[in-house]
Amino acid sequence: MSSKELSSANAPQRKNPLEYLRNIGIAAHIDAGKTTTTERILFYSGVVHKMGEVHEGAATTDWMEQERERGITITSAAISCDWTNKSGLFPGIHHRINIIDTPGHVDFTAEVERSLRVLDGAVAVFCAVAGVQPQSETVWRQMDKYHVPRLAYINKMDRTGADFLGAVKDIREKLGGNAHPLFLNIGAEDQFKGLIDILEQKAYVYDESDPQGMRYDVVEIPAQYKEDAQHYRESLIEALADLDDAIAEKYLEGAEISVNELKAAIRRATLALKFIGVIPGSSFKNKGIQMVLDSVVDYLPSPLDLPPMTSERDGENVDIVPNDNAAPCGLAFKLMTDPFVGKLIFFRVYAGIIRKGMVLYNPRTRKQERISRLVVMKANDRIDIEEAYSGDICALIGPREVVTGDTLCDKELNVHLEPPTFPEPVISMSIEPKTKSDQEKLSIGLQRLAEEDPTFRVSSNLETGQTLISGMGELHLDIIRDRLFREFKVEADAGRPQIAYRETITQAAEGEGKFIRQTGGHGQYGHAIIKIEPLEKGKGIEVVNEIVGGAIPKEFIKPTQDGLMEGAQNGVVAGYPVVDFRVRIVDGSFHEVDSSELAFKMAGIFAFKDAMKKAKPILLEPIMKVEVTTPDEYQGDIMGDLNRRRGQIQGMESKGNATIVTAFVPLEMMFGYATDIRSLTKGRASYSMEPSHFEQVPASLLAKIVETVSKAPARS
Repeated sequence: MSSKELSSANAPQRKNPLEYLRNIGIAAHIDAGKTTTTERILFYSGVVHKMGEVHEGAATTDWMEQERERGITITSAAISCDWTNKSGLFPGIHHRINIIDTPGHVDFTAEVERSLRVLDGAVAVFCAVAGVQPQSETVWRQMDKYHVPRLAYINKMDRTGADFLGAVKDIREKLGGNAHPLFLNIGAEDQFKGLIDILEQKAYVYDESDPQGMRYDVVEIPAQYKEDAQHYRESLIEALADLDDAIAEKYLEGAEISVNELKAAIRRATLALKFIGVIPGSSFKNKGIQMVLDSVVDYLPSPLDLPPMTSERDGENVDIVPNDNAAPCGLAFKLMTDPFVGKLIFFRVYAGIIRKGMVLYNPRTRKQERISRLVVMKANDRIDIEEAYSGDICALIGPREVVTGDTLCDKELNVHLEPPTFPEPVISMSIEPKTKSDQEKLSIGLQRLAEEDPTFRVSSNLETGQTLISGMGELHLDIIRDRLFREFKVEADAGRPQIAYRETITQAAEGEGKFIRQTGGHGQYGHAIIKIEPLEKGKGIEVVNEIVGGAIPKEFIKPTQDGLMEGAQNGVVAGYPVVDFRVRIVDGSFHEVDSSELAFKMAGIFAFKDAMKKAKPILLEPIMKVEVTTPDEYQGDIMGDLNRRRGQIQGMESKGNATIVTAFVPLEMMFGYATDIRSLTKGRASYSMEPSHFEQVPASLLAKIVETVSKAPARS
């Protein structure tokens, strides 16, 4: 983009030009050090004057009581800081960095998903000892899905067993990332002293008398590291020559390549998702953060560096380009209930300027929404602003009928931006208010929490009248219960967690549904014939209308489709939702007087049940990917225990004196595993798990599950 185009994209009153804006996320496996890294970034950029520690419950971005008590991040927090590089591609230029610190625990994967959907770049944090861990892979896949350029930061270089180059190799082999060090570590474990800049060929040695890491000396590379530094610089240039024509030409000619030419090539390759620069450091020991910030400014994109958002309108593609002078348009990516202001809507502005008092159009509801207040979030603090510009991340107060993933835009623009997608819940439990007065508070609390969290679902069991809550894991539902008690003052009892099974079909079948009622006056008549067929795993549900010649009138097609979808909510095996099928409405009949929407909806339900019974239905259970890290002496015990849990061992890997065992295990067999693994290994092993896929329930267990469900149903 030319300088003329850049200036035309920026409003005259704007303080931070678009080209100097960075919207980034900090994402990683649980306990890799994301929140500590964010705290250090805030300290070195001058936002806070005292570093908050996660283990002391004082981290700025971990503001929920539950986060501070447990030392984990539950909700993604947005915060801004400013950084000016002393050298590099933008020397002396003031950059605004908007940061979202995301959770690492798989139960809160929706927070990572929706954050990555609206961010321009990311810093993936890895542990120097453990390298790539299961949730690292999940986060990496999410970044790939939304085409997010990224840097890798290898944290915890001060820990025993830290191996920087081993972690770089892990990123290449396990994640398929074209990872290359931009810096090397000087020493490791308790001897970690500083970093070597491969491009500049100089060293940064931290002053050990300054525990805050503010002072470091820029020195010659120590003699024992000179050969390595030269070797990795040559490897870096070779890698860039494969990706960048300008570098390739100079490299083949043997011409001198300047540091800034190399940095510009790294920037181009990073933005094209072909290169990942890697930086070592220790956030806890305050080493390496300044180099991460310099790299964020030099290599990660501004909103102008990315392809425009595209949307469809009237069959044509519409590009939404970051430009303050364009019609306003943005995406609501998160909702939060605030005790003081009500509903807070986290919003990424993609084009135009959003002003306080402005009325925006919601294409989903086809309604106008007024913005009464506009705020910038600093974790849980709110700072009122008058306007937000394209590229900004802010929060709106005022709009009522907005859900996660909604577009808000100018009415004339009328576009619908692609929303983030979320995984299905895998676990559910019943929840009962302790007293009558808690009943109303419970329903209000559950409704608000479900609005905030797209992976949390609330439903009612029609047979028992129980309220059921569903989520991504035991911790997820435990936090929900805790929030009901603390934020909504609801006393509630929860049942034992239940598995969110699914049902599907294994062959094609035809079904017929008739709903005929004769009463005094008008009767009811609806008749539908359908064909149902299985789809591949994960394909969801397709409903196709193939009615020709008016066998079912147009106005009754939608009620028939609604009936089919309602029928799919409760399958015929054990009453669980049905997934991965295509249903085609092929025929039917109607009555001139007696046919109604209700009759055809009922006909759709009956037709679905009829077809599903003939389509060899099966029950599916959620399977978890489990990774256990254990001292070698307990490896046999761990594998034996996983086998007893119907686990399928996928692989083993040695790392130092530990063994990492990977397995697929049914979720049903993982309840209480945290306690069992502690007693098996005297507390020395750790594990992580994440939802992987659904598989057919073995015939030997099917009867038991169906019997349990019929006695105490719990459906998600």
